[in-house]
Amino acid sequence: MPKSATSARPALKLVSADDALARILDGVPALPTVEAPLLDALGLVLAEDVAADHDVPPFRNSAMDGYAVRGDDVASAPVELRVVGEIAAGGFPQGEVGPGQAMRIMTGAPMPAGADTVVRFEDTDNASDVVTITAATPRGMAIRQAGEDVRKGETILTKGAVLRAAEIGLLASDGRASVRVRKRPRVAVFSTGDEIVDLDAPLEPGQIRDSNRYTLASAIRASGAEPWVRGIVRDSPDALRSALREAGAADAIVTSGGVSVGDHDHMKPVLAELGTIDFWAIAIRPGRPLAFGELKDGERRVPIFGLPGNTVSALVTFELFVRPALLRMQGRGNVARPRAKARLLDPVDKPDFLRVFARGIHDPDAGTVRLTGPQGSGILRSMSLANCLIDLPVGPSRIEKGETVDVILTEQPESR
Repeated sequence: MPKSATSARPALKLVSADDALARILDGVPALPTVEAPLLDALGLVLAEDVAADHDVPPFRNSAMDGYAVRGDDVASAPVELRVVGEIAAGGFPQGEVGPGQAMRIMTGAPMPAGADTVVRFEDTDNASDVVTITAATPRGMAIRQAGEDVRKGETILTKGAVLRAAEIGLLASDGRASVRVRKRPRVAVFSTGDEIVDLDAPLEPGQIRDSNRYTLASAIRASGAEPWVRGIVRDSPDALRSALREAGAADAIVTSGGVSVGDHDHMKPVLAELGTIDFWAIAIRPGRPLAFGELKDGERRVPIFGLPGNTVSALVTFELFVRPALLRMQGRGNVARPRAKARLLDPVDKPDFLRVFARGIHDPDAGTVRLTGPQGSGILRSMSLANCLIDLPVGPSRIEKGETVDVILTEQPESR
């Protein structure tokens, strides 16, 4: 079996986490814009300002089921009013409401001329001919004015907005069936290693299941990108070379394994042959061996992230470096997770020359954070239990219980 050309050659200098992230964000391209069907645009970034084509709502309407009346007639109660009609949602009023009159009206129905107030059914005897109003009602109650939400010609969303459910609804209310957005990245993902086998393959001595492809593909999807799941690449330069060339059709490539200094870690020399490497070691734990560069595919330059093979290291480095890059490629301005300060409930020992990202459980009500348990780079349960990463800086070799630390809020797991 061929040995790697970089076997046993450690990086001359470890890049800091902040420097690595800055170089990654500078090195990834913003993807082109596309016209996407409205429901496919959820989570994507708007590529242009959107102005309203019409008022929303387009007419004055009732905000509840009740009676459309004149405010002067219901300033005091009880009072009897003659019912002169009924308006259902989707209908249109026939005639108007004069003094001493009322029309039954349903939620969303257009208000009749002359009426400026709606009295809810609960404040009446709900009669059909002569209705008794049992509670005084302020003028203007339960009326939605035309254009109350959006005025025609008004900019309702600006370029760079992330389209959440509310923004999708706003666009739908303006009659938009599609919208121009930044393209969703298609990300090739594969694992490397002779010891890796598929989920349904029998385990032979020395083999392990390929959890990394599934972990990373899921993380890619959670970041708003589209995973293009490839196979397992064996530990040979030719196999890796072929896999990378095929993956060059993607917008980005994420691999796991093969980036350390072992005899059969071929990622760095093969990537140097097919493209360029910016850096391949970061001063962090877990995840020190991480290669970032670009693959040359004709005129295209495809960002590639060679993540460590240990499962926790792969997922932590994805969280810290790949997720922000994929968000930036989608046009996101803010790519950082929220942070908080918390009081540490467990002491932590660490190398003084590394920045450590421990897996933690943050309690926002108590203002505390504790470790998830053993922190080995192969213990994926430490990520499953975590709702944060505890960011421990270069310098101290021990962080004592009770000290205040920074936490990166990744997510809130279900109660256990």
